[in-house]
Amino acid sequence: MPHFAFDNSFARELPGLCVPWQPAAVPAPRLLFFNDALAHELKLDAAALRGAEGAALFAGNALPDGAGPIAQAYAGHQFGGFAPQLGDGRALLIGEVIDRAGRRRDIAFKGSGRTPFSRGGDGKGRGRPDAARC
Repeated sequence: MPHFAFDNSFARELPGLCVPWQPAAVPAPRLLFFNDALAHELKLDAAALRGAEGAALFAGNALPDGAGPIAQAYAGHQFGGFAPQLGDGRALLIGEVIDRAGRRRDIAFKGSGRTPFSRGGDGKGRGRPDAARC
């Protein structure tokens, strides 16, 4: 399995704002596109991520060593009112890496299955191509 140098500070420093959670499996994943420049920026082995292992990883069927997948909780305004507990209904933070510029970057899955924070419309869904957040 490809190596990610994870530093999971969110889960470590804010344990009350997340729950450990595993992504839902996907049948027969395949890799359609790969961003070599981003892999280089994140200090990842692009060659190891291009094949079947990379497809399994990006689909959530396999997790790299050191991954600590969590669903994040948060509060905020929704539909004109304050909601004291919201959360990622179908997104998981897999872990954080420090990129070549020294910036902390989240590796996250969107559309990875229902979480404890899911509501009616959450679950599986297609992710955005820019789902790696900063």
